[in-house]
Amino acid sequence: MPIKIPMGLPARGVLDAERIFALEDPEAEKQDFRPLRFVILNLMPKKIETETQLLRLMSKSPLQLDVDFMRTSTHTGTHVSHDHLIKFYETLDSFRDKCYDGLVVTGAPVEHLDFEEVDYWDEFKEILDWASTHVFSTMYLCWGAMAGLNYHYGVCKHLEPQKIFGVFPQYLMDEYCFLTNGFDEIALQPHSRLASVDEDDIRANPDLQILTWGPDSGPGLLANKDFSEVFALGHWEYSKRTLAEEYERDMKKGLKNVPFPRNYFPHDDPTLEPLFSWRAHGNLLWRNWINWVYETTPYDLSQIPTLRREKRLGTDRSLRHAAESPRKDDFAPFAHDGYGLTEGFR
Repeated sequence: MPIKIPMGLPARGVLDAERIFALEDPEAEKQDFRPLRFVILNLMPKKIETETQLLRLMSKSPLQLDVDFMRTSTHTGTHVSHDHLIKFYETLDSFRDKCYDGLVVTGAPVEHLDFEEVDYWDEFKEILDWASTHVFSTMYLCWGAMAGLNYHYGVCKHLEPQKIFGVFPQYLMDEYCFLTNGFDEIALQPHSRLASVDEDDIRANPDLQILTWGPDSGPGLLANKDFSEVFALGHWEYSKRTLAEEYERDMKKGLKNVPFPRNYFPHDDPTLEPLFSWRAHGNLLWRNWINWVYETTPYDLSQIPTLRREKRLGTDRSLRHAAESPRKDDFAPFAHDGYGLTEGFR
């Protein structure tokens, strides 16, 4: 089924070229059922690129989605035209009285700053407060995940001496979780961040659960117990060349804390085409999340504030099986040989 997007959105051309079915407003109005309503809070500088990446993933669901875009009013992007923001984006004031099935909060290149130093931090918290009463489930990405974990659960973040950069194996922690249903025991996930979250804070909080974990990247996917909030610390939404473009950008800036991306370029040769090794799990995660929202969200969106306030978000989704621990047998399927994926299995 298609996604519904605003008339004239630049991502439409890319989606059409990839044979992804997207409806604009006049076409979608002919559909005789309620589409799921999602809003994307896009904090990334390259907004059009991020729009395309997220819509590509969201289109994999068989359900029709009606997608709106939110921006902050206290920070103006410099990598996108003012006309694009005015045409396709609204600030929180336009959303206050609306309810949504889902919210997506992107990352932002500010993880090196304390949360209070981010110029839109107060507005960000206000948006999260609105979402906690008017949105059924929120997906947070990268910095957005760190910020959401900190604001809602007091989870600290700390700077890393070197950027966590590349494609990292993530162990599946609970094979029975609906959100990771169909995941392999080991999934690959891109990471591109200068900070990490405090795992002790997460494990000490009974309301949080780690769904995937990697020995070098730490938690990759988390959720609270009723899945009204999902946190992805990596970037399953990244396209094939996003890490390459980020590496080229950082090298031009002369940054010294950015290592060569791991498990990404064949034979660690940046002249070769990167390996797109995370696409299947990215598609699966987003399809699982959207399908779950569809199965449990009320038909009447005006019921969401009451359901959130009373913590009645549908069926019981507490874990029914003990979360499995990462492997303890030193199995190393991705031992690095300059390619990252061919040697090993030892």
